[in-house]
Amino acid sequence: MQRRPNAAGVSPRAAKPSVTVADVTERNLIARIERRLPPRPPWVIVGIGDDAAVVEPERNRVEVLTVDALVEGVHFDRALVPPDAIGHRALAVNLSDLAAMGAAPRLALVSMALPAVLPLSDFDGIVDGIASLAARAHLAVVGGNLTRSTGPLVIDITAMGTVKRRQALTRGGARSGDELYVSGTIGSAMAGRLILTERQTTGDSRLTTDDTRLASDDSRLTTDDSRRATDDSRLTSDDWRLVTAYLRPQPRLRLGTLLARNRAASACIDLSDGLSDAVYRVAESSGVGALIDADALPIDPRARAVFDSRGLDPVEQAATAGDDYELLVAVRSRVRSRLSAAMHHGDARLTRIGVCTADRAVVLRRGGAETVLPRGGYAHFRPA
Repeated sequence: MQRRPNAAGVSPRAAKPSVTVADVTERNLIARIERRLPPRPPWVIVGIGDDAAVVEPERNRVEVLTVDALVEGVHFDRALVPPDAIGHRALAVNLSDLAAMGAAPRLALVSMALPAVLPLSDFDGIVDGIASLAARAHLAVVGGNLTRSTGPLVIDITAMGTVKRRQALTRGGARSGDELYVSGTIGSAMAGRLILTERQTTGDSRLTTDDTRLASDDSRLTTDDSRRATDDSRLTSDDWRLVTAYLRPQPRLRLGTLLARNRAASACIDLSDGLSDAVYRVAESSGVGALIDADALPIDPRARAVFDSRGLDPVEQAATAGDDYELLVAVRSRVRSRLSAAMHHGDARLTRIGVCTADRAVVLRRGGAETVLPRGGYAHFRPA
């Protein structure tokens, strides 16, 4: 049977295979990681290359630890997400947890289980995504582990931050009468994922690393810039904003540390598993209920249009979809002025969306009617 040439006019059999991680040694992979990371800070006594890391503790602060794993086929699709965005997301999910606790990032340990067929260029891209976000977050990658995976690609990161003992934020401090606020906008990441998925099903190629960097590194991106980056006139600058929200979420680190320092928040949680899930978790941990105003939800206007055009309810999608790395904050009305200061210096808008109630029910008010807020959110063990 005659083999059909690919788009470049080269027979698949004649095409040069890409170099994979199986073609180099573990030592070489570790060296490639080290070259891409920011310089080691002086408080790291022993870093990458030894059996364990040795670091000096930070005086007068407690340590906040978090761990998250991203699994190919569960949390991301390599056909949809560029390598550097995979790395970015793997670290961002940890940093968002630190932000919700009011902690400043300090260090991370990165473990990866790599399929032997993973292209070396993809490995480099993943590390670049981790290194770039680590540099911006002033976080040191001090060690980790590499192993072979006979299944999917897995990235497991443990991150540590620090905060003053009495300033750490938790989910459990809200009281009846506390006001509930959300940072930024919601629904953007879900809408961005819909756009990416539709590009894939219509035969558009995977976004490249340069595409996503162009979108994320320049807030002044124009529609023409977007079209040049993707060679796709259907992807506008507004669409790029949504795509970037999904591929490169920006944890609210500055806002989280300011909320802790100003003691403005009685409770705080991130929205990576969805707004409705976050509201329920704060309510359950604090022993309160909540009344959420659907009309007040800060849904991105373009995301709302994306949902509407596909016959999806914008409120339901924005409240339950997840992947919005924003913060839900409970605030006592008497310290509302502290919230304004945190918002001003934290470079994030905060929108009042509801109030904590003495009744344990979690209610959504919409168009004059009140119903139970759908729990939704990301379910880790729900069948795909």
